[in-house]
Amino acid sequence: METKTTEEALRWASFCLREAGVAQPRYEAELLFSFCSGKDRLQLRLLQDKIPDANTVTFYERAVNRRCGGEPLSYITGEKFFFGRPFYVNSKVLIPRPETELIVEIALSRFKCCGSQKFSQLNCLDLGAGSGVLAITLAFEFPKANIWAIDLSEDALKIAQYNAKRLNVKERIHFLQGNYFEALRETNAPLFDLVVSNPPYISDHDMNELPADVRNYEPKEALYGGKNGLDGYLSILAGIKSHIKKPGVMLLEIGSNQQEAVEAICRKIKLFKSITCHHDLAGLPRVIEGLV
Repeated sequence: METKTTEEALRWASFCLREAGVAQPRYEAELLFSFCSGKDRLQLRLLQDKIPDANTVTFYERAVNRRCGGEPLSYITGEKFFFGRPFYVNSKVLIPRPETELIVEIALSRFKCCGSQKFSQLNCLDLGAGSGVLAITLAFEFPKANIWAIDLSEDALKIAQYNAKRLNVKERIHFLQGNYFEALRETNAPLFDLVVSNPPYISDHDMNELPADVRNYEPKEALYGGKNGLDGYLSILAGIKSHIKKPGVMLLEIGSNQQEAVEAICRKIKLFKSITCHHDLAGLPRVIEGLV
């Protein structure tokens, strides 16, 4: 990149990103420059005629080239916002999607109307915590609740713990490594008022249809849900009876084509008084709610 000013650098990056097929090239060019320079996007407008230092230019070139090569923006910057809060992410964890925020919204609608006593005694469990976005967000939204977070991946748990520490809620979350409810064996875990999960749910067929930046960079173990994409739901629903209170709430994120299959598994275990499917902002089936 031959450039003299910040604006010229942004134009160069926008062109490169557009040619690489990035949907919002100027926006991402600004985000990457902000990350590389330590300046926010407002400051970039004030500095557009200024000459960036050589280190920033070199760092920016590398970042833009990584993005043009298909690496997700959030892995380059190491950050993704969820429910208005910044979370650290890297290639060991799935990048949080805004659709997953629906789980938090439903939980808030179910429990914030239950009265102060119930609110203060809430026990929450996040199965397959990943970067910790659900467990940590629940810790913020239910400040007196008791939160447990489980993940099979040691690397993912380290990132979740780092995020909890960074956001000052680590002391309120019990982190455990293991396969869903199996991690609770030999613990003093309570029965849970709320069980949430965004399990891997991509099937064999759909794995091949994923966008390249997802398929090539995000961890397969956080995406692949077995031949039919249902392995995680089968495991969770096989063990939930022993760990959820009556009354209690289960919230599971699903793929847009999995409503019928997951609802059938829920009905088979004969635990829930009602089973409801909530749709995301695009109108797609997104969260299965089971009331115990």
